Parts: sequence; structure tokens; C-alpha cells
Amino acid sequence: MPISTNNPRKRPVFKVAAVDDQEKFRPLPSPVGAYPYHLNLEKIKPQLPANKMVFDVCGDTGGIILPTFQHQVVAGMIRQYNETTEPQDQSKFFFHLGDLVYNFGQEHEYYPQFFEPFKNYPAPIFAISGNHDADVDPNDPLKPQSLDAFLKVFCDTESKPVSFSGDINFKSNIQPNIYWTLETPLANIICLYSNVPRFGTITAEQKDWFIEELKNAKRQRTKKAIIVCLHHSAYSADINHGSSLRMQAFLDVCFEVANVKPDLILSGHVHNYQRFNKQYADGKVLPFIVAGAGGYAQLHAIASLNDPAFPDDSELLDNVVLERYCDASHGFLKIAIEKTEEQFTLTGNYYTVSPEETTNGQATLFDSFIINL
Repeated sequence: MPISTNNPRKRPVFKVAAVDDQEKFRPLPSPVGAYPYHLNLEKIKPQLPANKMVFDVCGDTGGIILPTFQHQVVAGMIRQYNETTEPQDQSKFFFHLGDLVYNFGQEHEYYPQFFEPFKNYPAPIFAISGNHDADVDPNDPLKPQSLDAFLKVFCDTESKPVSFSGDINFKSNIQPNIYWTLETPLANIICLYSNVPRFGTITAEQKDWFIEELKNAKRQRTKKAIIVCLHHSAYSADINHGSSLRMQAFLDVCFEVANVKPDLILSGHVHNYQRFNKQYADGKVLPFIVAGAGGYAQLHAIASLNDPAFPDDSELLDNVVLERYCDASHGFLKIAIEKTEEQFTLTGNYYTVSPEETTNGQATLFDSFIINL
């Protein structure tokens, strides 16, 4: 599949025919850790470099059809790790932006869609839940509750073998809640849970928590970047989902109340790569990155210009520019945060994988961006 380059679209879109299915909202499970739900990366990965941190990120890796693509993406990340000679340049973890499994978050789907593909990934794995991870199959005779399996894999009280990981030696992670903050030496990564509905839903309790997390991160801003991760994309130009008005409104209100904006927003849900820059009235330019081409076979195309089914003329989409996109290849994002005496920067490199390659992990640089922190 060639990479699309001929669509001149520069604005996100809304999808006219999309149904806002708020009836799919699922109650949140109880936290397993103490408020304010922080996890220090050094508890999982000790002796981190003080001046540089690199990590891999993408979403929507699961697949029930043609799982080849998720294997290609993971192989690409593993190859880069193995070929990196300087320890400080190796990825310290993988961050998953949600939808590890399809179509429902059942235990038996985790082995073929997550444990087996990621069995050789050499670093810790963190995750937020996607809508499919949290959804429940009404025909499942075991009658699981929303997020039962996800919690056993990622939100355990102690790290121990996961009973349904089969022959893979996978131990559970200790994320303290379904929404939480990963504290690292160079960034506070605030992790939101946007539930099951198509355009996302965030509860009032989580909203209050998020505002306090933004305020806390602001106090550490000279030392740490502020990164926000959520599954549902606030801005998108694709034809399957389009932009989420709900996530736009949620983020804008929280930024205003907290009087701070993050340095980067990462999301999935849409199965492609898109990099938007939004310029706010105060002059702040905030990148919104969609990195949801992690393995699900069906990718989502970018909408054509002047298609009435995907309007882009709303003022809610003003000052948001689609800088780069890839809607015909799977891939992953690598983030590097580096601090020296002269500068403090966040660099993003997006790599695509070839559909012809299955195991060698050859990945091609498609897009790069730098944020001056």
C-alpha cells in the first residue's frame, strides 16, 4: 500500500452520519491505588538517565483479522531497540494508546492480540484503555464486567504472572487506576480514560482529577514536559470517526480552569497517523498527534475536500492545521525528551512499516517534529 500524499486537506472534519452512542457508557472500576493515582517510572525501570528519555507509542494494535500488521509494528520497535548502541537512546517503555484487543475486552482475546505479539518487546509496557478494551460482549456466558481483563493485566496491586497469558511470561503492571499519571524524570504523562462511546465520555470526577493533575504538572514545568494521553481523538480528518466534539470541549474547559496547556497530546482510536497543530488565542501552539495505526488491519482514510458528509467549516475547527498524515501504512511513534544546559526539547519521529515485511522489523522514517520545551 503506498503512502497517501495527494490529498491536500489541511483541516480536521466532523462526520455527519456518526451516531453519538452515549448509551454505551460503562461505569468505572474502583482504583487499586491511592489518590492522586501516580506511578513513578523508576519503580518499574530504575536507574534512568537524568538527561534523556526515549519511549515508543501507538494505539489500536489489536487485530482479529490479519494480525500480521501488529507483528510488523512490534518487530520494528524491537529492531530499533536492538540496533541502538547507546543505552540512553534505547526506548525505556512502550505506551499503548488503547484498543489492545477487539472487539471486546475479553480475557481469551489477550493472548493472540497482545501477549503473543509483544512477547519479545524488551521494555515495560503501560497502557490506557480504548473503547474496545472496555466494552462488554452481551453474549459472553462468563458475564465479565467492563475492564475486568484490562485491570488484571495493567492495574494490579502487585506485579505477578497473568493467568491468561498462556506460555508467555508476562507479569501484570501496577498502574494505580484506570486514569492515572506516569511520573518520569523528564515528563509527567497524564493518562485519561475516555470510556466506550464513539466520541468518548469523561466523568465529572475524572475531570476534577485531571484539572488538579494539570496544575501539579504546571508547578514542575521547568523540569518536566507535560504530555496528555487519551484514546479518543479530539481532532481528526478521517472518514470513520472524524473529530470528537466531546473531547475538544473537555480539554478546552480543563485547560482554561487549570490555566495551563500541555506540551503534547497523544491519542489513538482513529486507525492512521495524523499530526495537527492548534494555535490558541494566547499564542500557544499545541500538537495533537493521532497514532492509531498500530496494527488493526483496516486503516482509516483521510476525507476528501468538499465532501458534505465530512464538513470542515465549523469555527470549532479553526486554527487547527493538519501538518502531516499517513493513512495507508501501519506504524509507530518514538518520542525522545532531552535536556542539556542549552536546551530542553521533545522530538517525535513517526515510522511506517512495510506490508511486505513480516519479521525483520524494517521501519521507515515518515515524519519528524520538535517541540521546544
